[in-house]
Amino acid sequence: MRITTWTEYSLIISIHLAKRGRGGVAPVAARELAEVERLPADYVEQILLRLRRAGIVESVRGAKGGYFLAADPAAITVGQIMAASEHQTFEMNCESHPVDAERCAPGSACAIRPVWQALQRRIDDFLGSVTLADLLKDERATAPEFVTLTSSPSLA
Repeated sequence: MRITTWTEYSLIISIHLAKRGRGGVAPVAARELAEVERLPADYVEQILLRLRRAGIVESVRGAKGGYFLAADPAAITVGQIMAASEHQTFEMNCESHPVDAERCAPGSACAIRPVWQALQRRIDDFLGSVTLADLLKDERATAPEFVTLTSSPSLA
């Protein structure tokens, strides 16, 4: 698993929008968001488009238009944001870049694939359990405070 610039910027943008709240505050323009968060404007616009397509943000057109969260921060997970920005949260080489077509075929007996699949499930479950509201509670919180993965080696 690799956290890319797309994911990092998507989370920064989403946290910014979550801080603004859904109601009462005017939508924020992509350029303003880029300036305030010191992110490249072209990235911000592309990320906002992906987040809008995923239903995470909504947009308002016009001179006073911009973007705002489509739901309460407690209803939006880090996993949803990652999936919107990357289209996946965990890439398994046996699916995207197979070592050998026969060895990596879905029906083949592979001792490694179940490990990656179990890891993918754990990662997806974890990312699906952390919401924007969790991130807003304490921006100084560190990852170990969120980690609740069991130590069980079970691949089930």
